[in-house]
Amino acid sequence: MTEVKTVTAPTTPFDHAERRIWSGKAEAYADTYAHLCAHLVPALLDAAEVGPGARVLDVGCGSGTVSAAAVARGASVYAADADPGMAAATRRAVPGVTAHIARLPELPYADDTFDAVVGNFVLNHVGRPLAALAELRRITRPGGRVAVTIWRSPGAPGQTLIGRAAQAAGLTRPTWLPALSPQDDFPRTQEGLAALLDAAGFLGAECSEVAWEHRCDPDTWWAGAERGIGAIGQVLNSGGAVGLAAARRAYDDLCAEFRTRGGLLVLPHRALLAAGAA
Repeated sequence: MTEVKTVTAPTTPFDHAERRIWSGKAEAYADTYAHLCAHLVPALLDAAEVGPGARVLDVGCGSGTVSAAAVARGASVYAADADPGMAAATRRAVPGVTAHIARLPELPYADDTFDAVVGNFVLNHVGRPLAALAELRRITRPGGRVAVTIWRSPGAPGQTLIGRAAQAAGLTRPTWLPALSPQDDFPRTQEGLAALLDAAGFLGAECSEVAWEHRCDPDTWWAGAERGIGAIGQVLNSGGAVGLAAARRAYDDLCAEFRTRGGLLVLPHRALLAAGAA
């Protein structure tokens, strides 16, 4: 049985903001952006060498997409998320998976517990990414694999669509929403993420860029941010109903760049996938 321990760790202003942003957003995420983030799941599990019998942790489990895919491969899966709603969503979506409420960079697991640890876009949501990666290495057995994804920066046109609409409406980042501190940030490039894994002590760290087109109807793509998901959701809602309506008008105009004849949006995205051995 996997040992669970009680831990405490200092949090940054960025961490506190993330908890505020994501509280109560499990259903909204599952309805919208979870479908986008699912694209990298097979490659993520491949990079971590997840297969039958492997003991795997899905950290930042969200709505359970990664956990479900790992279970389908025959793995023994545990999950963790900082948001209670997300952990509960994973339990509902993947019966039998043990999902804990836990946050990086300190997780409630003993050293060398897992054969593989995977984090799908979780590093985008922690205040100390290097410490988070070191924690993932700690709980992975020697020779085990850790694989993570993050959004590349600068982003592809599909990633910036709603941000452009918000900018056109004169909306700006709320003052309570901090950016990552300079000492904790890193370049969101292949070289930058690979170097971060190296600094965290991983062996043979490699990073690749993945590009794809996400197909979605305009209302669904808008709905995620309108319902307050992520930093862009906070920007979009910062101007109240008037600002939101202005941004929607700009969004409808900008969608013409990506709309197919059938009405769907084809949105280019770019992300990074990195993996290494503990």
